[in-house]
Amino acid sequence: MALNVKEIQHFIENDKTSEKKNKAKVGLRYYEGKHDIKDYKMYYVDGDGKLQEDKIRSNIKISHPFFTELVDQQVQYMLSSDKPFMRSDDEKLQAALDDYFGDEFKTELQECLTGCIAKGFENMYAYKSESGKTRFMTADSMGVVEVRGKDTDDGCDYVIYYYTDRIEKGNKVITRIQVWDKDATTYYVQNGTGKVELDNSEKINPRPHITYKKTGDENLYYEGNGGYGFIPFFRLDNNRKQASGLNPIKALIDDYDLMACGLSNNLQDIGEGLYVVKGFQGADLDEMIQNIKVKRHVGVNSDGDVEIRTINIPYEARKVKLELDEKNIYRFGMGFNSTQVGDGNITNIVIKSRYALLDLKSDKLEIRLKKFLRQMLKVVLDEINRELQTNYKMKDVQIVLEREVITNAKDNAEIELLNAQRKNQETNTLLSAASAFDDDTILKALCEILDLDYDEVKSRIEEQKEQNPEKQIQDVKSALNQLSPDEEAAGE
Repeated sequence: MALNVKEIQHFIENDKTSEKKNKAKVGLRYYEGKHDIKDYKMYYVDGDGKLQEDKIRSNIKISHPFFTELVDQQVQYMLSSDKPFMRSDDEKLQAALDDYFGDEFKTELQECLTGCIAKGFENMYAYKSESGKTRFMTADSMGVVEVRGKDTDDGCDYVIYYYTDRIEKGNKVITRIQVWDKDATTYYVQNGTGKVELDNSEKINPRPHITYKKTGDENLYYEGNGGYGFIPFFRLDNNRKQASGLNPIKALIDDYDLMACGLSNNLQDIGEGLYVVKGFQGADLDEMIQNIKVKRHVGVNSDGDVEIRTINIPYEARKVKLELDEKNIYRFGMGFNSTQVGDGNITNIVIKSRYALLDLKSDKLEIRLKKFLRQMLKVVLDEINRELQTNYKMKDVQIVLEREVITNAKDNAEIELLNAQRKNQETNTLLSAASAFDDDTILKALCEILDLDYDEVKSRIEEQKEQNPEKQIQDVKSALNQLSPDEEAAGE
């Protein structure tokens, strides 16, 4: 038994109007640079004392996409390392993991992480590729509905995934709907009238999660129930409340937009000034205001006059407020402010201190990200074990998310020099005391100082000892014969 059409429509309509999705839409809108300032209107009181929208004065509407920068900044910082984040000491397993979690997966993960921070939550789902291997793709969380078994007639859990396929003539929206259970996916289509019906374009409907083709046969086959045994949808939450990263800084961004656009409007309108009219010849005040704004003239009597008074723009006050808002946006948005000015002494310590808030924010999300990745790793390990006839466990894989920070090249060079000097001093000290220790102890200590593999070095020494003495003499003679006359003279 599966969800019926009425249930599908009911769950989708409730999801579209849910408070959770409405808040997520605001986060997505701000990430796309569509701020509330775009809807800003200006009003004035007319001659009758009524409030009217002012369509004559300058009303500049510029969004300042701080949130876009903060989201992209965190995503790129968390995924900045080029090294694999799924790691194993087993070379065979590492090669298999690299195939599943390579560049293609990292691209999808980047998109998922972006949606998670911007909206508060994002989804990925598993599917079988043409190669027969499980792959993962990001699903827009705005179209994902998690249906609990207690809310359905059959008592089963489902995930509904819907998205706009196209818009036909007359603005009729065609929506594709997928209903996922633990074994298969049922495909529906919603036409412009809102009616939901089975999608006849799908050859197999419902379609098992895992299908395959036989050589020379275009038909699809599957084994057993053909499913993963669970609904292959995974959700990454930005925090416990699934809230957008916009929440703490939305008011600050709105205030910055308002202050910046207000300054632009002041500069645009400064040429007009204030009109002081004496002895107005007429009865309609609205007509006079319109004549001044549009026709640039007004009638007065013989004793009348029109005086234009300029206004002083509160530039310094607005500038200070803009700087304060910007500082607080990066502070409470926990980001790295690249425009921050220091004393010119940009050391590695200073750089790391400026990344402190971004590190703190990323640490919190990394815990959830690792939990999210482990869910997909379990699916991949099960598949690898079936294909390779192995018995790898979750403990055989480490999830390592390294972050790269821009550093001061001069500081790095000085650190490398100090390390080299330290190693040289330690080596000389050890060799000066070599007579007090056996060869094996000295070799182990040298390998630790020079970061060498002790077993590999020891095996090479043993190989050299086992060489035939006559062969060693022959090697020395051969090396001497290869010396140029200049080199021999230099040796003498």
